[in-house]
Amino acid sequence: MNSPAYPEPRGLLKGKTVVITAAAGTGIGFSAALRAAEEGATVLLSDFHERRLNESADHIAEKLGIRPEICVCDVTNEAQVQALRDTALAKLGRVDVLINNAGLGGEVPVVDMTDEQWSRVLDVTLTSLFRMTRAFLPAMYAAKSGVMVNNASVLGWRAQKGQAHYAAAKAGVMAFTRCAAMEAAEHGVRINAVSPSLAMHPFLAKVTTDETLAELVKREAFGRPAEVWEVANVMMFLASDLSSYLTGEVISCSSQRA
Repeated sequence: MNSPAYPEPRGLLKGKTVVITAAAGTGIGFSAALRAAEEGATVLLSDFHERRLNESADHIAEKLGIRPEICVCDVTNEAQVQALRDTALAKLGRVDVLINNAGLGGEVPVVDMTDEQWSRVLDVTLTSLFRMTRAFLPAMYAAKSGVMVNNASVLGWRAQKGQAHYAAAKAGVMAFTRCAAMEAAEHGVRINAVSPSLAMHPFLAKVTTDETLAELVKREAFGRPAEVWEVANVMMFLASDLSSYLTGEVISCSSQRA
C-alpha cells in the first residue's frame, strides 16, 4: 500500500505554543515540529545537536517563512532541562504543548548488554521524560491548561530480540504517561502518548539492517512503514483541542502485533 498524500494544514494548533525535544534531523521530532508550525503553532525546537538543530530551524524557515525558536538541550542533564523550560517560557510566554520525543535505541542481546548500555537507554528514553514533565508541569498547573504528548513505541507492547532495554524504557513511558495523566487531570492538563511501530527515516535505515527492516515491514498492518509525518499527525491530534477528552491514553500507529 502506498503512502497517502501529505496533509493540508487545518489550523489545529493556531495560537498555541509548542516545545519539541529531539527535534533536529529527519525523524519524528522534526516532522512534529514542522507539522506544528504548519498547523499554526509558535514552535521552539530543542535538541542536543546544535548544528542539526539550526539546520532544522532553517529548513522550517525556508518552507514557511518563519524561523522557530531553538534551544540546545541534553535531556539527561537536569540543569539543561531547567534552562530549556526557562528559555521556552521567556521566548514563548507560555507553553501550551510539550512533545517529549527524545529516545535512544540500539540492538544488543541481554547476555551481552552492559550496565552502561542499559542505563543510557533508560536515561535518555524514560528518565528524561520524567525530568521534562517535572520541569514543565508547574507552569501548566498554574495556567490550569496544557498538553503533553509523549513518544512511546509499539515495543512497549510487543517482543523483539535485542531490544530489552529499549522495550523496557518504552513500556515505562506508557506507564508514566498513564500515572502522570491522573495527577495532571485535576489541574486541567492532559498527557497522552503515541506508539509508533515502524516509521521510516534515514537514521533508522542507517542503524538497522535491511533484513531486520524487511522483517519488521512484514508485521505492519498496511504492509509498509509509516512516514514520519503520519506519526506526527497523531501527535497533532493529541496536542489539539480535538482530543480534549483524552488523557492517559497511548495511541498506536499502526500495528501492535507481536
